[in-house]
Amino acid sequence: GIVFPYQPPHGQYRLNFHEAERVCQEQGAVLATFNQLFQAWSEGLDWCNAGWLADGTVQYPIRLPRKPCGGLHLAPGIRSYGPRHRHLHRFDAFCFSSALRGEVFYLDHPAGMTLEEAKQSCQDAGAEIARVGHLYSAWKFLGLDRCDAGWLADGSVRYPIVKPRANCGPMEPGIRSFGFPSKGRFGVFCYKER
Repeated sequence: GIVFPYQPPHGQYRLNFHEAERVCQEQGAVLATFNQLFQAWSEGLDWCNAGWLADGTVQYPIRLPRKPCGGLHLAPGIRSYGPRHRHLHRFDAFCFSSALRGEVFYLDHPAGMTLEEAKQSCQDAGAEIARVGHLYSAWKFLGLDRCDAGWLADGSVRYPIVKPRANCGPMEPGIRSFGFPSKGRFGVFCYKER
């Protein structure tokens, strides 16, 4: 499977534990376990924002120690805040997605599409607008590589890069994000069950 950090549209550190469980499910995933996060860290995940895990702890994976992420003097590893109050404390989430039971494909329009037009385009193609978990799974398991930004179901705009190249973001593979634009016209990633 694949672990991905998730931050909701309204910003960083806004989810209590139960909301984190729900947003992962809404993205076609579940809250990650510590072992799943550790495996993702060992494969290169480096993320400075703390997120909920399935056991109610809050942790984050660091490959490159730096000042704002626990300091320069700590070794790489999983930083832990330990168990937190599941109702009162607020963080991001680490979601886990396993097998993809369908296909993710990209649709475009010469003038781009609003989010509502994008949803309709996927429906017209006999599909639904893809969730964040669908995009991460298609990138990781199927090698989806597209240097075109597209809408996703949560209102975010992202694109998957397997082979880094000029004008497609940083020089490492990953899912690039434009955040949650309130307006703008983009393509769309659609998901169709097999």
